[in-house]
Amino acid sequence: MNLHEHQAKALFRQFSIPVPDGDGVFSVDEALGLSKKLGGDRWIVKAQVHAGGRGKAGGVKIVEGEQELQDVVKGYLGQKLVTHQTDAAGLPINRVLVESLSDIDREFYLGMLIDRASKRIVFMASAEGGMDIEEVAANTPEKILKVAVDPAAGLQPYQIRQLGFGLSLTADQIKQLGKIMSSLLKLFTQFDVSLVEINPLIVTKQGDLLALDAKLGLDDNAIYRQPEMAKLQDKTQEDERELEADSHGLNYVPLDGNIGCMVNGAGLAMATMDEIKLQGGDPANFLDVGGGTTAAKVAEAFKLIVSDDKVQAILVNIFGGIVRCDLIAEGIIQAVETIGLKIPVVVRLEGTNVDQGKALLASSGLDIISAEDLQDGAQKAVAAIGGAK
Repeated sequence: MNLHEHQAKALFRQFSIPVPDGDGVFSVDEALGLSKKLGGDRWIVKAQVHAGGRGKAGGVKIVEGEQELQDVVKGYLGQKLVTHQTDAAGLPINRVLVESLSDIDREFYLGMLIDRASKRIVFMASAEGGMDIEEVAANTPEKILKVAVDPAAGLQPYQIRQLGFGLSLTADQIKQLGKIMSSLLKLFTQFDVSLVEINPLIVTKQGDLLALDAKLGLDDNAIYRQPEMAKLQDKTQEDERELEADSHGLNYVPLDGNIGCMVNGAGLAMATMDEIKLQGGDPANFLDVGGGTTAAKVAEAFKLIVSDDKVQAILVNIFGGIVRCDLIAEGIIQAVETIGLKIPVVVRLEGTNVDQGKALLASSGLDIISAEDLQDGAQKAVAAIGGAK
């Protein structure tokens, strides 16, 4: 679960991590009221969407005077912002962040994530702040400094100095960096955070460190024990189909292809998508109905798949370990009849009660194409949409 920048900065303040004065607002009147509290006559306005690249997409503007502030906020709210991290439709702007301007002397990147290979929380820093960190990592990886925090020993002073020296900070600035890193580590562990990015972390002309930006993602699997954080979720930034899938206990991610996939098990779903690509097709989604799926779940899964108008065929790949293939077959028949599917459906069943499941499909009178194995199923699904690209 991602937080908006203004929400992340509010958390930063709770942990004494320095950020500019400002807040998120939902209307022009709120923006004007906040500008009076902030003082001055110039502010920065940032569209609040869950996507990077806002500045390049016109989602960040410096404004001067109340009239320009009013015009920019009004121009943002209710619109959609398209960045290199969104689809062509973009994401809705329902709130903006209004902040005081900061005097920037130098810019850095500071981030945190979990390195699953080393089972450590890792701090990353780079003097290339303000740039696309993915670009830096791809082209000049040596410019990214890393330190891994041992969960037993905690963050060590030498690790702070290692990053501070690498960023050419002064002794006082390294002390500030240490306080920021220590506070980030507390925040990270207390709120089950999976990713923190400050890009840029700046040194002001007065020589102080300041988090000019804040990106914070929480571990979805731990949200159940973070009820206060769960309240911060902005569902307008989520794909409606993914939210619908989640409400039914399904794992769904839309993709750009035209062959819908319904599979039980994440690994099998990945293998199914790979096989479709191998046969010259394009998967339209990742959809894992789970190991203990039911006929009702299968019906909901079909509804999700066909809600994507790009889908021209559906490949069902079920391995009946925990679940019985005959129950899955009943769910498929029920879904096809209820929805009135007009597109080809290819079904590969294997496992518990597979013969009974195949018999049910064969006697249903519906136009369902049976497949013997995964390769056969992928080939038939690709053939059903006119063959490989």
